[in-house]
Amino acid sequence: MEVLIISIVAFLVAILTFFSGFGLGTILTPVMMIFFPTEIAIALTGIVHFFNNVFKLFLVGNYANKGVLLRFGIPAVIAALIGAYVLVSIPDSKPLFEYELFSRHFMVYPVKFVISILLILFAAIDLIPKLNRLQFDKDKLPIGGFLSGFFGGLSGNQGALRTAFLIKAGLSKEVFIGTAVVISTFVDFTRLGVYATRIETSGIQQNLVLIICATTAAIAGAYLGNLLLKKVTLRFLQITVAIMLIAISLALGLGFI
Repeated sequence: MEVLIISIVAFLVAILTFFSGFGLGTILTPVMMIFFPTEIAIALTGIVHFFNNVFKLFLVGNYANKGVLLRFGIPAVIAALIGAYVLVSIPDSKPLFEYELFSRHFMVYPVKFVISILLILFAAIDLIPKLNRLQFDKDKLPIGGFLSGFFGGLSGNQGALRTAFLIKAGLSKEVFIGTAVVISTFVDFTRLGVYATRIETSGIQQNLVLIICATTAAIAGAYLGNLLLKKVTLRFLQITVAIMLIAISLALGLGFI
């Protein structure tokens, strides 16, 4: 049953995340957590995310902006290495606070709470007209790369912060998507290399069927998303990203995912 549920989620989310540049890992990870421990869920999601990115690399990778790749991508890869090492070294971090709601117990962890605050700020930039005209200078890209890479290695939530910076970098929609895909692929490769040091306990070998099915579903979703790319405007992309940022940030900040 978990194979079917996870594969359907991977397919549907991959369609939307092809445009937004984030969401597959953010949404798929908590679904994985329903069936697996946190550390295993992050590792399994990372593998699906990586192979989905490799596929998208062949579709839109040639649109990537080399200058942005250097300024944003290199800090992201370095930070992903640090974040992933922190994850495998101290996996049992304590929650920042806990609460009960509708007879359910929720725990909010420091990393996710910080991410949620940052995402709300970035979403406001896209939705408030005066702020929407702002663009990040090229010298701010390394900061965005480091933040997204670190949180990507630590929790798998790399895409939202990366998108929040790149969407304001003055890129066309094709260049934005292509650049995001290339950076995401290298970050995934880096963090998976660190996760692999714990392959004996990661549950990867025991869940190959799940990985194959979920990856195939995500690739199918990405392919469909690519077919719809020409029908999407940059403004629609910005609004979609902002709405997703708010939804994900609230879910993270409240401990729902």
